[in-house]
Amino acid sequence: MSVDWNHFTPLASLAGGVAIGVAAALYVLGAGRIAGIAGIVGSALQSLRTRPSNAMLSWLFIAGLALAPWCWRFVAPLPAMRVDVGAAGLIAAGLLVGFGVRLGNGCTSGHGVCGLSRLSLRSLANVIAFMGAGAVTVFVLRHLIGGT
Repeated sequence: MSVDWNHFTPLASLAGGVAIGVAAALYVLGAGRIAGIAGIVGSALQSLRTRPSNAMLSWLFIAGLALAPWCWRFVAPLPAMRVDVGAAGLIAAGLLVGFGVRLGNGCTSGHGVCGLSRLSLRSLANVIAFMGAGAVTVFVLRHLIGGT
């Protein structure tokens, strides 16, 4: 494995990591909730049926996620988007991720960013599981099936 030095962006990566950490800390301190995207989206969608009074915070968080790339364009160029799989692959991947989120009782942001920072053993087990599953999936798709 080698590093693509032409596209290596340590300062932008550091800035993004700090922004995610600050946002997660502010969310837990201000709202008393973990900044797990699956839970936030779930509560926002559930609010469409039940209309709880605290749903506005979830919708504002989602709006911030949607607006972040446009704001980042003022700081640095966005990377080119490239998808190497068809619609069926994207649908299958989305369903598998959704199944994993339900099975693991949280998503990568909830367990990986917030759970690990709280030293949660459950989050550590989940992170090991989804990182391992991702590594195995890439190996199988790229080296056993895809041949690249």
